Amino acid sequence: MKTNSVETAVGAVVILIAAAFFTFAYTTSGIGKGSGGYRLVAEFDNADGINIGSDVRMSGVKIGTVTSQRLDPTTYQAVINLSIDPELTLPDDSSAKVTSEGLLGSKFVSLEPGGSEATLKDGDRIAYTQGAIDIWSLISQFMFDSKGGTPEADGSAVPE
Repeated sequence: MKTNSVETAVGAVVILIAAAFFTFAYTTSGIGKGSGGYRLVAEFDNADGINIGSDVRMSGVKIGTVTSQRLDPTTYQAVINLSIDPELTLPDDSSAKVTSEGLLGSKFVSLEPGGSEATLKDGDRIAYTQGAIDIWSLISQFMFDSKGGTPEADGSAVPE
């Protein structure tokens, strides 16, 4: 009878520690932060690497998350919905761009504040956007460009 009580107590302690761990992980990861802010919309030509839950950052600090994405059937642009920290107000001429944490790092939406005195409200659209740059196509274009970019290489040098 005594072993059943000890096993039950040890099991209860393990469950409490697991619950404390999951609570800590949830609060420090910022998963629940995305739903409490105001919503902004940004349209990009190329939103490669951006997924639901991706960070929205300003000056390297996380200020929100990507809450949804879809393709506009008329403009063929990626429409990204962002949830921004409600304590932060952004000028209405702010810009958004898709960037990464390095050459092979994860991608996120970076916001840069504008200089306008008017601010973006819930549901507003960010007018100035820049999509993701396809680094691999740039590298392959540089490596496999047969002309090389110099006047001598393409035969356009004028003899003197």
